[in-house]
Amino acid sequence: MITIEKLTPADRPAWEQLFRGYLDFYRRTEPAETFDRSWAGFQADDRIHALGAKLDGRLVGLTHFLVHANTSGPDVCYLQDLFTAPEARGQGVARALIEAVAEFARERECLRVYWMTHETNATARLLYDRLADNRGFIRYQIEL
Repeated sequence: MITIEKLTPADRPAWEQLFRGYLDFYRRTEPAETFDRSWAGFQADDRIHALGAKLDGRLVGLTHFLVHANTSGPDVCYLQDLFTAPEARGQGVARALIEAVAEFARERECLRVYWMTHETNATARLLYDRLADNRGFIRYQIEL
């Protein structure tokens, strides 16, 4: 059975391992300060939030998300990171995490939950296409 809950200090080592897996998937490396800063933010749970998915008491999935203002209506919720341990994939972990974020957003009367993934992430997109609408937007960014 999958349980979804806020991360506790005891979850830090397993969370970091999962977050490193997420970053590896997207071929990103981050300094140690990034993990410390993010973890502190999740523990404060005011600007940025995190939930963990556990199977048999073991952390096997994570999601990081935030609520932000929206110029054309109520606030919206951005699901920034989502990752499931390889050995737990196909068991409903990602779906449960997305549904938990959607419930968090509903409770705060957000207009929508949205997220992005790379176009080559075919496995995840099979799930995303069942849960949400692909609105066809293309993302641009400027590194600062």
